[in-house]
Amino acid sequence: MRRVEYLLIFCFVLCGGGLTFAQEEGSATKESTETPTVDDDIGKAADGSRTDDEVVQREEEAIKLDGLNASQIKQMRESAEKHVFQAEVNRMMKLIINSLYQNKEIFLRELISNASDALDKIRFMSLTDKNVLSATEELSIRIKVDKDSNMLHITDTGIGMTRLDLVNNLGTIAKSGTSDFFDKMTQGNSTESDLIGQFGVGFYSSFLVADRVLVTSKNNDDDQYIWESDSSEYTVTKDPRGNTLPRGTTVSLHLREEAQNFLEPETIKELVKKYSQFINFDIYMWSSKEEEVEVEEEPKPEGDEAEKTVDESEEKKVDDEKKPDDEKKDDDEKKADDDKKDDEEDDIVEEESDAKETKKKTEKKTVWYWEIMNSTKPIWQRKSIDVTDEEYTQFYRSITKASDDETPLAKTHFVAEGEVTFKSILFVPPRSPPDMLTDSPRMDNLKMYVKRVFITDKFDEMLPKYLSFVTGVVDSDDLPLNVSRESLQQHKLLRVIKKKLVRKTLDMFKKIDEKTYNDTFWRQYGVKIKLGVIEDSTNRTRLAKLLRFRTSWHESELTSLQDYVERMKDKQEHIYFMGGTSRDEVVSSPFVERLLNKGYEVLYMLEPIDEYTIQSLPEYEGKKFQNVAKDGLKIGEDSDNRKEYEEAINKEYEPLIKWLETEGLKDKIEKAKISQRLTDSPCALIASQFGWSGNMERIMKAQAYARFEEPTQTYYGNQKKTLEINPRHPLIKELKARVELEKDSQITQDLATVLFDTATLRSGYMLKDLPLFASRIERMLRHSVDISPDVKVDEEPVFEDEPIEKPKASADGDFDGDADEPTDDAPKPTGDEVPQNVDDVPDTGSTPPPTPSDKDEL
Repeated sequence: MRRVEYLLIFCFVLCGGGLTFAQEEGSATKESTETPTVDDDIGKAADGSRTDDEVVQREEEAIKLDGLNASQIKQMRESAEKHVFQAEVNRMMKLIINSLYQNKEIFLRELISNASDALDKIRFMSLTDKNVLSATEELSIRIKVDKDSNMLHITDTGIGMTRLDLVNNLGTIAKSGTSDFFDKMTQGNSTESDLIGQFGVGFYSSFLVADRVLVTSKNNDDDQYIWESDSSEYTVTKDPRGNTLPRGTTVSLHLREEAQNFLEPETIKELVKKYSQFINFDIYMWSSKEEEVEVEEEPKPEGDEAEKTVDESEEKKVDDEKKPDDEKKDDDEKKADDDKKDDEEDDIVEEESDAKETKKKTEKKTVWYWEIMNSTKPIWQRKSIDVTDEEYTQFYRSITKASDDETPLAKTHFVAEGEVTFKSILFVPPRSPPDMLTDSPRMDNLKMYVKRVFITDKFDEMLPKYLSFVTGVVDSDDLPLNVSRESLQQHKLLRVIKKKLVRKTLDMFKKIDEKTYNDTFWRQYGVKIKLGVIEDSTNRTRLAKLLRFRTSWHESELTSLQDYVERMKDKQEHIYFMGGTSRDEVVSSPFVERLLNKGYEVLYMLEPIDEYTIQSLPEYEGKKFQNVAKDGLKIGEDSDNRKEYEEAINKEYEPLIKWLETEGLKDKIEKAKISQRLTDSPCALIASQFGWSGNMERIMKAQAYARFEEPTQTYYGNQKKTLEINPRHPLIKELKARVELEKDSQITQDLATVLFDTATLRSGYMLKDLPLFASRIERMLRHSVDISPDVKVDEEPVFEDEPIEKPKASADGDFDGDADEPTDDAPKPTGDEVPQNVDDVPDTGSTPPPTPSDKDEL
């Protein structure tokens, strides 16, 4: 029977083996008919060659969250609901990430703004339902950097999101939960307007710096869920850790490699202070600092005692291990009794406390704490009467990063309403910035906020350039922005804001007390006010009231145009002014001689910009400005007797005036006439009403970008002037007499030329032929000391030990000699230009020629 069983088993095994062999042979035959191929990805299989260590390492390299281990993350992702963005939405995401925002750092501004909105929502709901804050009453934002995990966490205790909110708000582009919440508030006639979000795309700026974003959120009406996305798809799953957040949201960013700088705490602090330091809620940063702490240093046993102590402790330890359990228990009880006894003795007597003092040392210890980032509050949200001067000063120092001893010169705090509503605080720094007078002054002193969130300080249109030194903030709740919040949609509103800001700024200047304004403000910013008169025609009248000038009324004090007008004489129709480089120059000018003698006040324009300013300001309160160096000056009203006197003088000097215009100075002057402004000077050159005065000509020729023979300068520079003569001066009388006797003589011509040259210099103009003028002065000096013009200069001695260098020939064959040496082709002075006879030089009333004895001494 057993043999039959063995036989059946053998047959079964044999048949099974044959069947297996047949299958393998058939399979081999089939494979032999196919072309053998080599797998290109061999060794790259996802799981084929992976060891257990590599699996663990890969899981450890995955994104880490506080309290989530690798297995929990794996479980979370396997059980998560996966949602794929539609094709159109995916393209929109790329647009948002790559094109909408120009600066990557604004991602933090957007996330903090979203957190602020969440906190505002829960705060608004708590007004009617206190239970919504039962989980936690704290309303704050906390930022934590995790360099080990390459992550940045932003946590708020706001309203939080349910699973449905995560899908609807974060899974839908341009779906703004804040906007929906605001609509509901509006329908309920709520006046709350602190919510920032408008467009529903700010959250996606996270992908500017992160390749993966996780949002952990807990709402009072739902459990805690995690939303995760890599910008192409997203998942939503219940948090396997449970409800770790009492309420609110944590946004965790796994930063890209090129965005590692946002893991630096200092970078995050700077961004928070730049964009979000005026958020209503406290913003904390997980920071560390080193502190020196005192620690007690335990005394160490020395020498044999240390070794003995170690041996005894080891022996005691061995004996304790060998003892039975009952004995160990008795020993423990005995030890406890001994300790109790020792404690009682310590309470009664302090054993040798003064004998041996415990040594202490200090060591540095790293302490971690939550550091508040926005301690400076937006004081512009409060009423000005509720803000102290100290608070204004501290706020000024915080936004300008000024030193602790710097105090603004002036401030203004106001609320503007109308087409656009905004609040603003403006300050005047005590010192002007170093680049204030450059072509491109710094224009980022004024910062634009929308609902306390910093938008930009690159607004060239917010304030004109002449007010670029003003610093402060402008905050509007309803200013229309574009989606990226980096620029305004409607520039018309910018013009409205600018108009109101300029007027409020000028009012602030006007309220500065007179002494501070003249001594400090005008010294620092006076040039800017004058520049404003030139550029800002709309506010020219307001700016004119702020002008200050030196004046003949007082040697050191400044005066305003209003004060000048109040001191004007009766029937005085003009405001007189004179330009120059210094007070001494203008006081000694021939143009102000008669005005000062008659008690008229003259404004002294001592800065280069002054004449430009007056050209842009034709009048002040109906009084026109008159440059005393130009034609058209009229000093009071002439009496009948004066008119008769002037008619007689004009008739008497008519031959001289006609000779000067037609013969003596016909190529140098436009006309000649009797002067009403000269008292002590013989003559002066007067510019036309629209010509350049001597001061203006000097300024124009000193321009850094002035070109040689520039058409404008050539035109004004070659304009002929009017020669005004003083008929009471002896030189003018002598010239008149010589013209009547010998008008064609060289002496008369030379006298007229010298008077013209001196008048040119006295009037502030430059002589065109300085060498000729110097030669004429030298001849006059020779004549005054009785030296013949034929006397030559002694030749320089030649020494034998000094080599004589001959001029070298240049490439064109000419010698490189003195360029000023006259050549044969050079024009020689004519007799009309340089008198050859010394005796022909007229006597100008100087010291008579010296006697022969005096000449010998010379």
